[in-house]
Amino acid sequence: MAEEAILGYLENHDEISDSGQFAADRGLDHNDVVNVIKSLHGFRYIDAQDIKKETLVLTEEGKKYAEKGSPEVQLFLAVPQEGSISKEELQKLLDPAVYKIGCSQAAKNKWVQMGNQISRKVQHVEDRVKDLLLQIQDGQELGKDDNNSLKARKLTALQTWKGYSVKRGPDYAPRRRRTATDLTREHLQGYAPICTWICRYSVDHKYELLSAICDVCSTMKCVGYVSEQSGVATMIAAHEKNAYHLEDVVTVGDWRNIEFKEYNFSAKGMLKVWVKERIKNIFRLMNFEEMPTNRYVESSFWNFDALFQPQQHPARDSHDTFFLKAPATTKQLPEDYVEMVKRVHESGGYGSRGYGYEWKREEANKNLLRTHTTAISSRMLYALAQHAKQQSFTPKKYFSIDRVFRNEAVDRTHLAEFHQIEGLVCDRGLTLGHLIGVLQDFFSRLAMLEENGYYHGEKSDFKMHTLFSGMNKLKFKPAYNPYTEPSMEIFRFRIMNSSNSCTACKVIGNLIHPIYASYHEGLKKWVEIGNSGMFRPEMLRPMGFSEDVNVIAWGLSLERPTMILYGINNIRDLFGHKVDLGLIKKNPLCLLGIK
Repeated sequence: MAEEAILGYLENHDEISDSGQFAADRGLDHNDVVNVIKSLHGFRYIDAQDIKKETLVLTEEGKKYAEKGSPEVQLFLAVPQEGSISKEELQKLLDPAVYKIGCSQAAKNKWVQMGNQISRKVQHVEDRVKDLLLQIQDGQELGKDDNNSLKARKLTALQTWKGYSVKRGPDYAPRRRRTATDLTREHLQGYAPICTWICRYSVDHKYELLSAICDVCSTMKCVGYVSEQSGVATMIAAHEKNAYHLEDVVTVGDWRNIEFKEYNFSAKGMLKVWVKERIKNIFRLMNFEEMPTNRYVESSFWNFDALFQPQQHPARDSHDTFFLKAPATTKQLPEDYVEMVKRVHESGGYGSRGYGYEWKREEANKNLLRTHTTAISSRMLYALAQHAKQQSFTPKKYFSIDRVFRNEAVDRTHLAEFHQIEGLVCDRGLTLGHLIGVLQDFFSRLAMLEENGYYHGEKSDFKMHTLFSGMNKLKFKPAYNPYTEPSMEIFRFRIMNSSNSCTACKVIGNLIHPIYASYHEGLKKWVEIGNSGMFRPEMLRPMGFSEDVNVIAWGLSLERPTMILYGINNIRDLFGHKVDLGLIKKNPLCLLGIK
């Protein structure tokens, strides 16, 4: 309804000067009008300009005083006309906040005599505060001093109202045109799927007899005469409760006149999706299998306990993890494996002393939104170990790229959800040297981006540099991780803030653990990349793996390399409801090592 009102009004008028007034005059909800304006503006039916108005409104406290009177007047009226009243008795008659403010303001106005006993100094007062508040409610303007006085007492506040002024756009039409997305078989056969009616004609002198037949139920619901001059634009066919303008019907041969939605053939799709797919392809070229990642809700057991992460670890606190209220716990855990995990946590095993605490099943049963995709890795490795018990052990290479969740305050470098890239290799006799070699292979394939000349836009644009230049230069350093030993870490690089800086290279807070880095040729700095290590025996042996089977693994975020590839320094411009759609439409694809 709002759309018809806007387009219909502009057909005979040059401008809608105020969307708020326009909505009020027609009994429309302004939010609905605003949504329609945004939609029509996006399709260039209209041109819209922002309108902002600041108005003075009453706070909740101000609304109470406008109704009941100011605190000072309420207190004054509670004091008897003759004699006095004790503080204790007066406090019983008033709200504590009213009493406190009323005493201060009434004494300041010299209306009452304060002391152990409170009495009136005058017999009549004027509630000017209430009068001013009522004037604001009525939309009247106050003087500067009165405004400042009420604002100082936090009885009023400025409220910003946002609306639009609207004019006809370059593609204006009094009615939104229906456009097709694709040329389909139905178009070529003689009718478009945008309408369920097929028209058939027979000649009757100067007129054509038109029968509208429903494509859904094959029944005829509309018969009429259509002049050769007017065509079918003025006819309406009704089928049950639905109505369609017959101008929407495309007859045989009219597919040449179909209007299609605009396409930007220079656009290469969503940045993060393309980067994700390219990294997936690199994993596949290295013969990795993708793990199923559709389990967003996970138990604490698979997310923490199975990884040999103690139950008192800070990461398991509600300040860092989203725990579910319903269903709050899981009832599906392999009991024999749970007992093995409990034993290794409490008393150790496989060369470990354990953590020496009382392991609690109720903590392991808690459901949460997974904090890392390693929860999936733990399930896959357990399944692989169980399969090896029935048949011979089979080496595996797994990878995953999907969402994880952290209870973080959202800012330019943090989100409550992001994507984690993880790879692991399970085989006999693996060592730290194998891990380093696999990492060198993985990142050197990413480095092929520069060698193949696939830059973000133009090679000469240093700002749009590639993250993966210099990926063949990796540097490692020992580190600690609850479920990997050894782990590898690199020192943090200094963020540059000069004009030749790359702010997108800043570590994205919770997105990674800094474990290894590559040398960035453009910045001449070591850039942190991700986390790596070998899964501990305390994690693998309870699953059922033999002592000669080891697992090497690494992980990094998806958002961080994507931000660096495309020169984005605010993660909210890449992921979430504030994503810049213009960036998606305009940016060319940055290929990762694959033509």
